[in-house]
Amino acid sequence: MPAANSAPTERFSDRVEDYAKYRPHYSPQVVWTLERECDLSSRHTVADVGCGTGLLAKIFLENGNRVIGVEPNANMRKAGERFLSCFGKFSMVAGSAEQSTLPDRSADFVIAGQAFHWFRPAPTRREFARIVKPEGWVVLIWHDRDTESTEFLKEYESFLLRHSIDYPTIAHNKVANYKALERFFSPNAMHLVTQASSQRFELEGLRGRLLSSSYVPREGPGAEAMLKELPALFHRFAQNGEVVLAYQTKIYFGHLAA
Repeated sequence: MPAANSAPTERFSDRVEDYAKYRPHYSPQVVWTLERECDLSSRHTVADVGCGTGLLAKIFLENGNRVIGVEPNANMRKAGERFLSCFGKFSMVAGSAEQSTLPDRSADFVIAGQAFHWFRPAPTRREFARIVKPEGWVVLIWHDRDTESTEFLKEYESFLLRHSIDYPTIAHNKVANYKALERFFSPNAMHLVTQASSQRFELEGLRGRLLSSSYVPREGPGAEAMLKELPALFHRFAQNGEVVLAYQTKIYFGHLAA
């Protein structure tokens, strides 16, 4: 089924392998930031909503936290369970941002990595306020491609716009923008910390990173044209056989009023 016609919870069903292998991981600096700003410690329970393949949950498990993953997509849920099977403090439930299935006041931190833009804000806010403990924190994180930082990233953005199914309407930085997130946390203050990060890819890795995105076609004439053009873009900008995707990792956090 074309991604543009898929429900948000099913958009990544056919992209799990590429997502797990090629999406950017999260630096321990995220944990260190929350230790500094929110007094995060290893005793806290973390609910990772939209846990997916477990990339964000991993750094909290490595910090010693108990992490409960909440994921509606069965394929992503299974991949996350496999990826994090070595961590005894991890569990996964079939739930959504709007109906997590978690008990009231059960999490010290409710987090979402690269996922909140798929949630419905009003019911998600009610659910997060229900499951987070009093004085607990809600943390929303994205890897934003730094689209203006290099000529390659400018051209890659144009490439996505030419070949995407629905990128202009669903790209997270167009949906979950700063003002929308301020409204989500209101009347409480929202805080933001930004960190630099990057990925280096050979051509096959760039292809996998591209195909991990739900807004590009995976099959048919559109996918064929896109993948035929990709090597020329890569070779135009590659240095020492690699291109660099630069990101700004943005960490939004605050309390939610009940």
